Amino acid sequence: MVLDFNTLYDIPRTIEKFFDEIWSPLEISQRRLAYPPMNIAEDDNNIYVVMELPGVDVKDIDLTVADKSLILKGERKVEDVEYIRQERPTGYFQRIINLNVDVIRDNIKAKMKDGVLEIVLPKAEEVKPKKIQIES
Repeated sequence: MVLDFNTLYDIPRTIEKFFDEIWSPLEISQRRLAYPPMNIAEDDNNIYVVMELPGVDVKDIDLTVADKSLILKGERKVEDVEYIRQERPTGYFQRIINLNVDVIRDNIKAKMKDGVLEIVLPKAEEVKPKKIQIES
């Protein structure tokens, strides 16, 4: 049997973290606990979404676009192991990303490599910046 005493050695920090969680705004703390963690970036032509999904099989992921939202649903399978300590989440998850722009649905690309899901959503022509020539 393995006993983990690390939390006992750091009680002051644990108490401080507990009170920080209580008094922090709800939406900020929810972002920190959201799974899977992700980064979203954009340029003039595309929106890029990168999510970390280590240990999740592609067949256990459902990725859809509805209205102006990207919806990711999936499941990280529960292993038949009796854990001493478990920090990696298991079970069903869902993330909904509000895009706020129209995308070209037929050209969306998604690939998964080494537990990282990369999604490229091309913006519709009408939302891309357009340079206007000024006559003189």
